[in-house]
Amino acid sequence: MSPRSAEVNEELRRRSRERLLQAAIELVSERGYEATTLADIADRAGSARGLVSYYFPGKRQLVQSAVHRLMHRTLEEGLERAPRTDDGRERMARAIDAILGLARDQPVLMRQHMAGLLQAEGFVQCPEQRRLAELLRDTVARRGSGDVESAYPMLRSLLMGAVYAMVLPNVPMPIAPVRAELFRRYGLDWEQGVPPDAEAPGGTCERDLSRFFAPDEPPDVKPG
Repeated sequence: MSPRSAEVNEELRRRSRERLLQAAIELVSERGYEATTLADIADRAGSARGLVSYYFPGKRQLVQSAVHRLMHRTLEEGLERAPRTDDGRERMARAIDAILGLARDQPVLMRQHMAGLLQAEGFVQCPEQRRLAELLRDTVARRGSGDVESAYPMLRSLLMGAVYAMVLPNVPMPIAPVRAELFRRYGLDWEQGVPPDAEAPGGTCERDLSRFFAPDEPPDVKPG
């Protein structure tokens, strides 16, 4: 196989995986986890059922990877939105607002995700989860933490607890007091980030999530 053919095949595989991730997000949001089957996801993605098993060991792993992708891209978009900043406190505020915004806007999806994390396998160690972790580590480092290895799991735990509180059935906490407590914890001003009653500079909140499910730039392929 020529290097060019190998590159094309790799791109096709990457796009197939992305379609499966996006389909999983859409269907779990619409129907819930239990009512969504792997066959449903394959049909929505326009893929063969066997292709799902090629990429993911099972439904739980696929859905976790899909939600981690959504979280990673949402966080990345929030951190890098205009006007871009390297200020550590502002970036921490944006990170908190990005994750809390998902809990507010996608409660069914995030509730299913939290439930999945309590299963025996816990976190799925996938590329999407690793990228999410990298962004959160960078956030605490820019905030000025002298011990990132301790500060990162603390931030992760606080955000997980906040999301859980916001998506708890029947007694969900509203975003404002949850945000206020996290901002107090990290010494942030309410006006930083995107307060709940404000609109992010540069545009409105988009409901179309397809922009988050496009392959990252492929590595350079050197002619052989």
